[in-house]
Amino acid sequence: MTETLRLQARELFWPPADGLTATTERIRARLGDWPPTHAPWRICLTPPDAPNGGDLIVVTDAAPHLANIARWMLNGAGVLEAAQGRATLHLGGERYALEGELAEDWIPALAAFLDCGFDPHDALVLALAWRDGDEAREDAWPVDFSRFPRVPGLPDAPAQPFAPCPERLGIYPVLPTADWVERVLDYGARTVQLRSKQPKSPELMREIERCVAAGRKHADARVFINDHWREALAAGAYGVHLGQEDLRDADLGALAASGVRLGLSTHGYYEMLIAVHFRPSYVALGAVFPTTTKVMPTAPQGLARLARYVKLLDGVVPLVAIGGIDGAVLPRVLATGVGSAAVVRAVTEAADPAVAVAALQNAFTQ
Repeated sequence: MTETLRLQARELFWPPADGLTATTERIRARLGDWPPTHAPWRICLTPPDAPNGGDLIVVTDAAPHLANIARWMLNGAGVLEAAQGRATLHLGGERYALEGELAEDWIPALAAFLDCGFDPHDALVLALAWRDGDEAREDAWPVDFSRFPRVPGLPDAPAQPFAPCPERLGIYPVLPTADWVERVLDYGARTVQLRSKQPKSPELMREIERCVAAGRKHADARVFINDHWREALAAGAYGVHLGQEDLRDADLGALAASGVRLGLSTHGYYEMLIAVHFRPSYVALGAVFPTTTKVMPTAPQGLARLARYVKLLDGVVPLVAIGGIDGAVLPRVLATGVGSAAVVRAVTEAADPAVAVAALQNAFTQ
């Protein structure tokens, strides 16, 4: 028998809808034990008189509401336009568009995934991957990638897919200088990344060239260059790692044609859909834990989400976990099934980096 989970301590829908609430409770009970959401979202099936920052206002056609939408969003509300297999969320100055199946229970499913703590755009992806009756499955969570929606309007993926890299890249130190890249390759790591904070300059180009040369010294090494794709391409690098924001400017066609491997950062389901569209060599999933090495656009994902991401994308694209990972948590990260883990301070701030690299590599053989 399907369990239920009572969510009546807060208002899920406006106007109140007992039938939708009951369905939401039934779905939510089958999604597992997730920390309670810190954002009490309310899905508004009709516009409330005084919308606020916790409201997602659902409309089938934005045109009749144009005069009010700006006011709603100024008050912090989101607007969700949904009809005929398309759903577009306008929230926080961003637009998230999706095409997929709108099941009869997609709105209760959306409420349930919001209650699991997912941001609205990621909860919306899951709601469009939901199918009526999924709560009766042994594992109700959407994990069939073929059922997931797509992001319309993206540039075409390169005609030639990006060159593949090994399915399991192992320990993946992310390093600040060519000196570090050379040292860590000599310690035995075989997948590394240069994440240089230098501005574009002749010195940066020399750093990248040194890293590429260090990779060639070790026949089985895989050296990725973060962000600086033009310089990496000119130097003949094995791979390039880009963030989502870099996709607007990078010449992905030129990179793919050159044989360069491409890794793409993601921070949730919506960005995964974008990344997979471009057929990269690997996808990075993070940040798993809090990290101080860079400013993150989202809260830490945690191990439960990482495990779900791995179950969804395993066999679709190689995966790298990243963010706040060190030797103490690495076994739990690998228990999710992910084939690679990026580390920063676990190597660069280690008392003995050579010993640290060996210990981290050993975790993959346990």
